[in-house]
Amino acid sequence: MIFKKFSAKASMEWFIFVGLGNPGREYENTRHNMGFAVIQRMAQRWEIDVTRYRFKALTGDGIAKTKRVALVMPQTYMNNSGSAVISFVNFYKLNLDHLMVINDDLDLPFGSIRLRKSGGSAGQRGMQSIIRSLGSSEFPRLRVGIGRPPGRMDPVDYVLKKFKADDEFTLNQVLDTCVDAIETYLEEGMEKAMTLYNHSLLDDD
Repeated sequence: MIFKKFSAKASMEWFIFVGLGNPGREYENTRHNMGFAVIQRMAQRWEIDVTRYRFKALTGDGIAKTKRVALVMPQTYMNNSGSAVISFVNFYKLNLDHLMVINDDLDLPFGSIRLRKSGGSAGQRGMQSIIRSLGSSEFPRLRVGIGRPPGRMDPVDYVLKKFKADDEFTLNQVLDTCVDAIETYLEEGMEKAMTLYNHSLLDDD
């Protein structure tokens, strides 16, 4: 296992990124695990090992854009995500404006992302659990569009379906763009990141 040493130039403030999903191989590569997928792409780019089990989550920490960051994937199942998140917030004595939660969103088309400084849960149960545990909705979030289910498919069944092979190109674009947006947030702030990235990738030529 490789641990990166903290740079002397790194900010002493922590930023925590929580990706929402469900643990277990049967949930891998499903739409509902988009939050996990973004965390894994961040870990890959930043060379952070996210395998330590702590506070009911897989986690790892390191440096990204001169900031100290912790990456978190709760292992509590989606509906109880808040029990892991509150433990990290308390341990790091974190200001909530340095907590970003990343989750899938049925109401955004696949290929779209939305950064927000705060907001409600939009019916996402993992987000509901976090808001309830923190007693606040005043924290940043990154919503990653998965689109609505086709026809009369039950949304519960839809979010637990795996991505198709035809989706892989767009999915990789989305994951890379999410990390680009997060890096802009770390370097230049949320306003800049929202201006640059709150749109559909499919509109880009």
